[in-house]
Amino acid sequence: MKKLLTLIVTTILQSSFIISYSLACTNIIVGKQASQDGSVLVTYSADNYGTYGSMYFHAGGTHAKGEMRPIYDGDTNRHWGEIPQAETTYRVIGQMNEHQVSICETTFGGREELCDTTGILDYTSLIYIALERATTARQAINVMTSLVAQYGYNSEGESFSVCDKNEAWILEMIGKGPGVRGANWVAVRIPDDCISAHANQSRITRFDLKDKQNVLYSKDIIKFARQKGYFTSKKDADFSFRDAFAPSDFSATRYCEARVWSIFNHFFTGMAPYTDYAFGLVPVTDPAARYTEMPLYVKPDKPVNLQTVIAAMRDHYEDTPLDFRSQPGAGPYQMPYLPTPLSWELDGKKYFNERPVSTQQASFCVVCQMHATLPNAVGGIVWFTNDDPNMAPFMPVFCGATSVPKCYKRIPGEQDDLHYTTESAFWLQNTVSNYVYPYYSKIFPDLQQVRDSLEQAAIKETSVFQLTATPELTASEKYAKFLTDYSQQKATDMMARWQQLFRYIMVKHNDMAVRKLNPDGSFKQNPYGLAAPVDRPGYPEAYRRRIVKETGDRYLIK
Repeated sequence: MKKLLTLIVTTILQSSFIISYSLACTNIIVGKQASQDGSVLVTYSADNYGTYGSMYFHAGGTHAKGEMRPIYDGDTNRHWGEIPQAETTYRVIGQMNEHQVSICETTFGGREELCDTTGILDYTSLIYIALERATTARQAINVMTSLVAQYGYNSEGESFSVCDKNEAWILEMIGKGPGVRGANWVAVRIPDDCISAHANQSRITRFDLKDKQNVLYSKDIIKFARQKGYFTSKKDADFSFRDAFAPSDFSATRYCEARVWSIFNHFFTGMAPYTDYAFGLVPVTDPAARYTEMPLYVKPDKPVNLQTVIAAMRDHYEDTPLDFRSQPGAGPYQMPYLPTPLSWELDGKKYFNERPVSTQQASFCVVCQMHATLPNAVGGIVWFTNDDPNMAPFMPVFCGATSVPKCYKRIPGEQDDLHYTTESAFWLQNTVSNYVYPYYSKIFPDLQQVRDSLEQAAIKETSVFQLTATPELTASEKYAKFLTDYSQQKATDMMARWQQLFRYIMVKHNDMAVRKLNPDGSFKQNPYGLAAPVDRPGYPEAYRRRIVKETGDRYLIK
């Protein structure tokens, strides 16, 4: 163990420790034969470190010749320029369009010198433009790669999950350098009976150069890598996208690949051989690392469902070697959240925090569910939540809806990053979460009960709608209004229940005490109508033992 710890510390000190937005998001991808109901699933936790979370909306429609589409940076709102608008665009709700095409992402950064600072397309704009213009995942990939070839790509290296109701793909892309249009990119289709994940580290290594059906890539990708000195093998078959454009280091494995390892571990029992690699214990310069790295996808032991995928997005490494709930940073109430940044210094030495899938800095999280056997309007559901996915319920918004629930919108000057309102799901959910975090093991069970009841009821209801839907019914304007109203009502119900939850936990857990309850869950009163005396549980026993161990007899009553 001492040898392994020494290896970790040494690797950390050799790493750049550039901790930024590029170590932010997480995606899970599920092929249609890997899910119980035949749906394709893709998740996205947008962990934006303080950014206000909202749901994107584009109404779609026809556009006049000569009309231009402005490009605003998705992270900074900087105006990059504009491109000609498509003749026809499709309605987009969050990460899904009306044809059940969904696109999500995680940033892996990669070689800094390859960012095209003169390009006008950032990764977020690329996502939403593709959703506005594509009817399939393959078409979306073509839209994205064609656009950057013409207008340039100004973001860092990016992994995109590009899915529709039949196919699921990972597209990885990085630029060619300042002033050079186009990008180096490769897209790999995830087999229908498999699941995949990515979390801020490039995951496509070697790929089949001859499989035209399941692998797409930029024509000059290997030639470019050779010219830059990123790839020196004489055999094209040895080419690895990740090794050429985003070489692994300790942070890439321990912060990023460890999340993928933990996700796979939810569904697949064969992850033991990849543990050392994912935990950063195999030096990235060691040739053996190539043979211990994780696969791009795995076949789950049994088909997954919406609930089990959501559970994986709520992962904090529980009950694995990376579980940190008993560590000092978790506090007396085993909070599975650690403050950012990921690295910190003390007495001239650098240390790090674990980085789990579920994190407090999530601005929003979605699970996109797409069914090939259902009409698009009801087949596609964006399950949406603001803030940390563990601390709030996922509520449904059908892709057949014609507007976004108001509580999920960003309204500048009224409901945004700098303007708090309880009418905003982002701010209300953050209010509850931030009250629960410091007393996690004490209060979280109350939150979990309400979260799960809302979520499970919505899942049952939407299943009923899908069973009764027909193409003729769902094509009507009346049904579109029904889906819009239903999506709005579920968001409204969640907001009301979440306000009620906050009032309840405030009363029950005020001042670190706990009010007594009656068997029916109401607060107990004394014989004279006032609240019964509170319980004062103090610290949990394990933490009391830690206090005694660290302070000796200092607080001993003699």
